[in-house]
Amino acid sequence: MLSSLVSNGLLQTPDRLEPMVPWWSFTKTVLAATALSLVRDGLIRLDDPVLDQPFTLRQLLRHEAGLADYGELAQYHAAVSNNEPAWPANEMMQRLDGTQLRYSPGTGWRYSNVGYWFIARLIERLTDLTLDDAVIQRALCPLGLSNVRFAKTRADLQTTHSASASNYDPAWVYHGLLIGPTSQAALFLNRLLCTDLLCPGLLLEMQTARRLGGPIPGRPWITPGYGLGVMQGSIDGGYSLCGHTGCGPGSVIAVYRVCDGDASACSTVFAAGASEGAVEAIVVEQLMQALRQRG
Repeated sequence: MLSSLVSNGLLQTPDRLEPMVPWWSFTKTVLAATALSLVRDGLIRLDDPVLDQPFTLRQLLRHEAGLADYGELAQYHAAVSNNEPAWPANEMMQRLDGTQLRYSPGTGWRYSNVGYWFIARLIERLTDLTLDDAVIQRALCPLGLSNVRFAKTRADLQTTHSASASNYDPAWVYHGLLIGPTSQAALFLNRLLCTDLLCPGLLLEMQTARRLGGPIPGRPWITPGYGLGVMQGSIDGGYSLCGHTGCGPGSVIAVYRVCDGDASACSTVFAAGASEGAVEAIVVEQLMQALRQRG
């Protein structure tokens, strides 16, 4: 297991040579921050239709666009298990019948990686940059992040701590898969939520979550929800978590921030062979301990 903690803005992890890890779906939070920077700069509004589609940027970011997800396809899981190369995006959409909406945008909720593939394409179109360059220029560099990049090949993942993913083709993550140290993930989330990269109004929009029912067995959520690229909800003690959990072949990462008055803490935990709930529980334990120490 690898972990990093930021307490009241300061990284608590001792200086060390950190291994790279796959950020899995925490990449969505970085893409959301990049997309919201486009809103900040007036290149698009949250409620504008996206790429001539019947859904808006807000609906894409909150998984309310009506899109399906390629994780529903048995042949997708079979291909990943067999270490096959990723299908081209147009083939994936054809297999999924991905242009056929499953519900009217804004009327339901369904987690969709395809939605974030649309967001990645939107970022490229509106910035006239590659996704890599847009994310670096608009999110990573402004927040002082280093040693974070997109994995493009199997060889890229062989450089990470997650040996179980060494044969995995990162192109299976159609919206892109960031890799980097756990400390950089914790710093990214903390700085995103407490600096002026985004204005207070956009940060409020980001953390305004759609409620997704009640407690989830085996996970710390009491009232889970999803905002604009972040999982947001309450846990025991009346605290509210904001961040994201991600999982891929053989490993899980969870990155969350909590506030209590003027005190704040942000934790990243990466573990191989663990469940989402187990990793989230470790994050919560670290966050609560950090708050108690501040008290």
